[in-house]
Amino acid sequence: MKVNNINSLTQKHMISNELLVLISNLTLEDLIAIKIELTASNLKNKMYGLLLWKKMPNITKEALLRVADSITTSKNEGARFLGLDLENYLMFRKKYGIK
Repeated sequence: MKVNNINSLTQKHMISNELLVLISNLTLEDLIAIKIELTASNLKNKMYGLLLWKKMPNITKEALLRVADSITTSKNEGARFLGLDLENYLMFRKKYGIK
C-alpha cells in the first residue's frame, strides 16, 4: 500500500494544513537546519557521535525515495523521477527499507 507522507502525518495529527502553508514558504535547507537545531537543542547541543556530516547523504536519499514512492504511480516512474535506472532504484529502495 502506498503511503502519502503528508496525508499520513496529517491523519496522525502531527502536522496541520496551517503548518503545511508555513513549510511551503521555507527552503529545504531552512527545514533541515531547523530540524537539526531543534534536535541539538533538545540534546543540549550534545550530538556527539551522531556523524551528521557523514549521514546526511543517506538521510537525503531516503527522503527522496519516500517522496518518489509517495507521488509516483509505478516503480518505473519513481526511477525516472529520481533520474535513476530501474535496477538502481530497486536496489536503493531495498537498502533504505522502502517497501
